[in-house]
Amino acid sequence: MTKKKYPKRGHGETRKLSAKELQKDILLLFQKDPKKRLNPKQIANKLRIDNNKDSILYACEELAKLGYLVQLEDFKYKLRGAAASSNLGPGRKVLEGTMDMTRTGAGYVSVEGRENDIFIASKNMNTALHGDKVRIKAWLPRGRNRPEGEVTEVLARAREHFVGTIWIYPRYAVVVVDPPSSLEILVDPSKLMGAKDEERVVVKIESWTTGQHRQPMGVLTYVLGKAGTHDIEMKGILINNGFNLEFPPEVIKEAEALGTEIPEVEIAIRRDMRKTPTFTIDPENARDFDDALSFLYLPNGNLEVGVHIADVTHYVHENTTLDKEALARSTSVYLVDRVCPMLPEKLSNELCSLRPNEDKLTFSAVFTFDAHDKIVERWFGKTVIHSDRRFSYEEAQAVLDSGEGDFAKELKVLNALAHKLRKERFKKGAINFESEEVRFRLDDNGVPIEVFTKERKDAHMLIEDFMLLANKEVATFVSNKGTQDGAEIPFVYRVHDEPNTDKVEELARFARQMGVEMNVTTPKDIANSFNKLAALAEENEALSILGPIAIRTMAKAEYSSDNIGHYGLAFDFYSHFTSPIRRYSDVLAHRILFDNLKAIHRVNKEKLEEMCKHVSKQERRAADAERESIKYKQVEFMSKHLGEVFPGFISGIGDRGIFIELRGNRCEGMVSFETMNEPFEIDPGRLRIRGTYSKKEYTMGQEIQVRIASTNLQRRQIEMVWVEGEAV
Repeated sequence: MTKKKYPKRGHGETRKLSAKELQKDILLLFQKDPKKRLNPKQIANKLRIDNNKDSILYACEELAKLGYLVQLEDFKYKLRGAAASSNLGPGRKVLEGTMDMTRTGAGYVSVEGRENDIFIASKNMNTALHGDKVRIKAWLPRGRNRPEGEVTEVLARAREHFVGTIWIYPRYAVVVVDPPSSLEILVDPSKLMGAKDEERVVVKIESWTTGQHRQPMGVLTYVLGKAGTHDIEMKGILINNGFNLEFPPEVIKEAEALGTEIPEVEIAIRRDMRKTPTFTIDPENARDFDDALSFLYLPNGNLEVGVHIADVTHYVHENTTLDKEALARSTSVYLVDRVCPMLPEKLSNELCSLRPNEDKLTFSAVFTFDAHDKIVERWFGKTVIHSDRRFSYEEAQAVLDSGEGDFAKELKVLNALAHKLRKERFKKGAINFESEEVRFRLDDNGVPIEVFTKERKDAHMLIEDFMLLANKEVATFVSNKGTQDGAEIPFVYRVHDEPNTDKVEELARFARQMGVEMNVTTPKDIANSFNKLAALAEENEALSILGPIAIRTMAKAEYSSDNIGHYGLAFDFYSHFTSPIRRYSDVLAHRILFDNLKAIHRVNKEKLEEMCKHVSKQERRAADAERESIKYKQVEFMSKHLGEVFPGFISGIGDRGIFIELRGNRCEGMVSFETMNEPFEIDPGRLRIRGTYSKKEYTMGQEIQVRIASTNLQRRQIEMVWVEGEAV
């Protein structure tokens, strides 16, 4: 992964290039982003030059004649290398990629480094399923510009278990896997584990039938029960996203065998910080406390702040059964009403949890601040701590607000430090990613009785700022350590690339139509504009729609052994070190950091990168599962409000209708075009619709009133009707 670079010039500064300079700069521009397609006007904007469009067009034509660029439609050009990599040319090529399966049974394979996905007809799938890593033969059919292929081998299955509904017949049984999949799995009717017709079950594919139309055959592994209960649906969400509900017996056995007492010999080899005032701040219902803060004034007046993290690696040793299971899961999954943990409860809620009034083993980052709040010393190492107090966020905030209570002085000082760390981060170009998080209040049966958005206050951000500091400093330490002998120390970095410029320019055009000007000239300008949007949205709720659109223009943060920095946080070096109970990336970071505290020790970078990719993939799956659980609970909540009218705003425009997000609870549903009083034309950018007869326009973010018409829990859908078809 290569970080995109932009020329550094003063705001508004432009220049005029000679013909030779123009060709050189244009070629460099395309080489920095090989997939980019640009016309002369876009080139002028990106290079910030005064050359007219005709001279730029002529330079592009010359570069095309020399074989560097390829001319496309609408006077756009692209790098020839990118064209060559996206077109297959004559003959068949063997490639590897990831399958994206459609509801029709066909699919598209994405191949790293190629711009265009490769279409695979259903007859050429060769048992490949959604998310599988596959090897294919690909070709470019005569007279077509879309590559096609066939699967020759499934290299790795994305999932082993599937949730669906079983249909039992006299001679066979079939499990119809949940949408959006179209998969049907045959099951031996004599081995149903007591499952009844139309019950929800978990099935594992064991083989495939032979012949042209191959069909999977499986065995039931779990009978969930009657469809429709929220418990079964939550379990189904986890399984369908590739997470096991239970730990294998051998993993539980290994965890239970771990001793609960800390040997004195272990304490002797650690820095003993048990007498340093220490506390945790976590959500009210949390049970796994993996970080704590300590606070101590030194004799010289400096302040020592410790960021203490559960020492998971003391208990989970490399290549053990526990370690392999933790890597396979890679993350804890937080649904609305439950947690699917990365580690067994003996570890996550007992041995590693930094519970109050107990001695705990930790891995710490300790920072010394001088009288001017500057960091003058950093220390990393294994410690033993004793937490004096467990705060919920609400309790800590109450102390901050009143100035009274346990650790009132310490919290006040730490909060002031956190504000300064935050201010410095934003000064350097960090982006304010804050968005409203949906929360639920559930009854004793897990049914939502209230949906609201969580308000982030100083107590939340205080913890976040010190965790960011520790993560940044750990990554910086390891990177700098490698410079001692001039060779890189492979490490797990949390990286975030710069945003897609085309998407940002589209956002800027839309924002301009809503009365907001954005400067998107350089990455730093983009960051400043995003922060401006966030500030304006707090003053004008109608502009809140711009926040989610802005986030969609951003690259996804991920784990990599190749560091490109973290654009959103404006950090050159960043890792994840502070949550090893729930993130395997942090376990890896702990091991590598510890091995490099004294002597230099290097792990195999290729193997580390493979683990980074796996952990990133599992993180995305967990995020999908969390979103699905939120959507399910939102639909469940709105099913009790059928026929009621709510205010909302247009949050999206699709082919079938417009999406509406309700004010306050952020539940989203659709108003179908079929229910509206006239046909509508959709703007190409999907930012507005226009009435065919009335010519009235309705734009993203516009407020309207809707009535809840129906809900469908299985499909996670809320159908709405536009009240009187008029905007508010």
